[in-house]
Amino acid sequence: MTSASVLEAIGNTPLVQLQRVVPSGCARVLVKLEGANPTGNMKDRMAKAAIEAAEADGRLRPGDTVVEYTGGSTGASLALVCAAKGYRLKIVTSDAFSEEKTQTTRALGAEIILIPSDNRKITEPLIRRMIDTARQISQEPGHWWFDQLNNRDAATGYHAMGEEIWKQAGGTVDAFVQSVGSAHSLNGVTKVLRAHNPGLHVVAAEPAESAVLSGGAKGSHQIEGIGIGFVPPHWRPEDVNERESATTEQAVRMCRRLAREEGIFAGTSSGLNAIAALRLAERLGSEATVATIMIDSGLRYMSTDLYRVER
Repeated sequence: MTSASVLEAIGNTPLVQLQRVVPSGCARVLVKLEGANPTGNMKDRMAKAAIEAAEADGRLRPGDTVVEYTGGSTGASLALVCAAKGYRLKIVTSDAFSEEKTQTTRALGAEIILIPSDNRKITEPLIRRMIDTARQISQEPGHWWFDQLNNRDAATGYHAMGEEIWKQAGGTVDAFVQSVGSAHSLNGVTKVLRAHNPGLHVVAAEPAESAVLSGGAKGSHQIEGIGIGFVPPHWRPEDVNERESATTEQAVRMCRRLAREEGIFAGTSSGLNAIAALRLAERLGSEATVATIMIDSGLRYMSTDLYRVER
């Protein structure tokens, strides 16, 4: 079937069961392959939903310029949506994130404002500098700030993902695991899955080096897109049953295992998701089903050490 525009190609991504990295006797572990979206990551869903909500209520008007800070994934997704809809876009990002994300965003027509990092470390001060820069740019006439951390419409972009997971899993999902950046994907999918299964067990994952949601100290890490070093405004601890963490090194090793043993090619936040899901699956046992997200494609990290250098 022919789509009217590339925006209709967002969503309806595959859900597959892990086979070889799963210990014997543990729960069924299902992973949503969000790398199948047009830019290769799940943020396409959020960008489309929030842009269209802003259009509908008049916050975003024809001829406006969209402004946003991003580690890269949201930038590429916004660039896709803005290109398809005819908006200009200014993206504030950093050299702490993969070159592919910035190159993709620029290729789709965005103007890039690059904030230098401390040796490519992802830290709270870096994130706050990016936010402040985007805030300043957005004050120019005809500019609208997407402001993903505070954007009230972002979680709605993930409602469809929740419905897809439930349907593709055959109407059986006992637990959901997702790493936390803005918390929008965790909130959006959890809302839908809990409507189907009120007893859903929810696990939030974060980098061990900066496990602030678990009460730990903030620090630097290299798991892109999550672990911003402070509690995001839309974090809802009452919706989460437990928190899990793993180091950047552990997430990297899991990514390589997923690639070599499952044929699943994804980024480091997906590796963290897999670690947390497998830990939970061992506890829940063989009768349960655990779902999580492979957030983006490994093709977005080929300029980094993730797949280029053995550790």
